[in-house]
Amino acid sequence: MITDRIDAITKIPPAYQKAVLPAPKSVKIEISPRCNYRCGFCALRNREVQPKWDMDLGLFKRVTREMREAGVEEIGVFYLGESFMAPNLLVDCVRYLKGELGMPYVFLTSNASMAFPEAVEECMKAGLDSLKWSCNAADEEQFEKIMGVSKKLFHTAYENIKSAWEIRSKGGYKTGLYASSIHYDGEQLKKMEQLIAEKVTPYVDQHYWLPLYSMGAFATLREEELGYRPTAGNQGRLGQLREPLPCWSAFTEGHVTAEGKLSACCFDATANWTMGDLTKQSFMEAWNSPGFVKLREAHLRRDVSGTVCEKCIAY
Repeated sequence: MITDRIDAITKIPPAYQKAVLPAPKSVKIEISPRCNYRCGFCALRNREVQPKWDMDLGLFKRVTREMREAGVEEIGVFYLGESFMAPNLLVDCVRYLKGELGMPYVFLTSNASMAFPEAVEECMKAGLDSLKWSCNAADEEQFEKIMGVSKKLFHTAYENIKSAWEIRSKGGYKTGLYASSIHYDGEQLKKMEQLIAEKVTPYVDQHYWLPLYSMGAFATLREEELGYRPTAGNQGRLGQLREPLPCWSAFTEGHVTAEGKLSACCFDATANWTMGDLTKQSFMEAWNSPGFVKLREAHLRRDVSGTVCEKCIAY
């Protein structure tokens, strides 16, 4: 079950409750930093200039080889952007991870609107282990308000979700299909539950609920405008929430931008939490860089005052 994997990453085991760490079991890599949505709760809204360049395939191959040699077992071919914005690169990355590196588990989260059947099938052929849909609007009106784009994409996304299920069934592919949704309050939740039952759960292996994340505190004002109260930091999924300190994001999972920067935060859209530069350092050098070690020490003390994490809404 996908929730078992999520819970294993968001729980910091004893071996990782240290400042200097072995390689994380999981790393997310931003294949494309671009996204066709402008979600009100997402940190991407805070980028003054939206990136135009996707990750260099050569850099991707080098750093993922280093990761595998260091002991990384799971690679997410996404971080903050929408990876289906660069479908050819996405397929090449999955094919390299599964075919040449033998990475045990390769996963992807997508908003589904750009996940056209042809691209989805190529990912499945390449060996993608998990494809999760992010479904966070109950109707056209909410979609335009929250995602900030045309309501046409609302229908396109759910058509693509259904198509992926049909493609997997017809082709006999092994890719797990999943979905998650933000657990809104009141009437919106009722609407979401109805939509999920009709358009999502028939076409996925598992669906689960998420709290409204603060996205590193950067989207807080926008969230207040939209009328939804964010949870503290990233505490995982509903039903298995984690304490905000120490934050698992700095201990059990790596996060790499399309430019090759290693971040301590799973919501770092503005490079505030950069701990290393993989264009100049090896992955493990960046993972245990002096700045990262010092930040983890603060988290373990449960006192992040004076650090880049100080202004996170969790604290």
